[in-house]
Amino acid sequence: MQYQRLSVWNTAPTSAPAQRRGRYVLGSAAHPAKMLPVLAAHAIATYTRPGGLVLDPMCGIGTTLVEAVHLGRHALGTEYEPAWAYLSEQNLRHADGQGATGAGAVYCGDARQLTEHIPPAFHGTVDLVLTSPPYGSTVHGQVRSTRESGKRGVTKRDYRYSQDPHNLAHVGLDRLIEAFTEILTECRHLLRPGGTVVITTRPWRERGELVDLPTAALAAGEAAGLIPAERNVALLAGIRDSRLITRPSFFQMTNTREARTRGIPLHVVQHEDVLVLTKPGKAVSSGEPKGGPEGHPLNTAAAFRSRTCARTGVSHDHR
Repeated sequence: MQYQRLSVWNTAPTSAPAQRRGRYVLGSAAHPAKMLPVLAAHAIATYTRPGGLVLDPMCGIGTTLVEAVHLGRHALGTEYEPAWAYLSEQNLRHADGQGATGAGAVYCGDARQLTEHIPPAFHGTVDLVLTSPPYGSTVHGQVRSTRESGKRGVTKRDYRYSQDPHNLAHVGLDRLIEAFTEILTECRHLLRPGGTVVITTRPWRERGELVDLPTAALAAGEAAGLIPAERNVALLAGIRDSRLITRPSFFQMTNTREARTRGIPLHVVQHEDVLVLTKPGKAVSSGEPKGGPEGHPLNTAAAFRSRTCARTGVSHDHR
């Protein structure tokens, strides 16, 4: 497979908590799989222009949406879990208070029915889809040492998206990729001709075996009718004096040490694969529609008609 280019993105000049501090509301850190804000901002700035429309079909706490509206883009997101959809909405409102100029909306529902959740006014108008498929609980979570209580070991928290067994974070790889293909197919219908899809993902090891999610995600994109264009590297490590400053998680360090004890030369993963695909068709100009941002469908009354999450009764539209 021939890609047009490959580049390395310096997306972790500071730690993840430092990137989110003050920019996201309290409780955002509890989500087990948050995209780095600088990574999201870099993708949005690279593949869209001010006034463009960005979509994240699995938006979580809304990192893609928040960074988009801060950059003067408009943003749409869907989220399966009501609690995270509500938090995403709160983060958008927080961005409003910080002077973000873009508009955004969050819809609570299954991304496999994306075209049913997103109003028809937006179909065929999205410039960029930016998202990440969910990982299993073995990859995510925060730990706390139990030594202070007189016991050796650690306790793990914030490693589950939900208790809902239908959440794609809880299914096997084959079913996940099948569902992700359905989601990307829905995204293709919402993209404008020539529009871009950016997928951030990484491999992980489960019981010693490598799970190559990036390659599987790329295959899902092709099966959904998208054309591979780039495969980039987004650093999870900082750069200081021309050296990489790694920020591995507890689990990465533990797995690496155990592997090396067994004679396996395992290294800590300090990057994410950034897969870039495009929708077939002649590219059209993205950016501010005729008449300026006020003319964008996202600013019309019809688009902002309140949509209610059936499971919570909470509106997740953002004005």
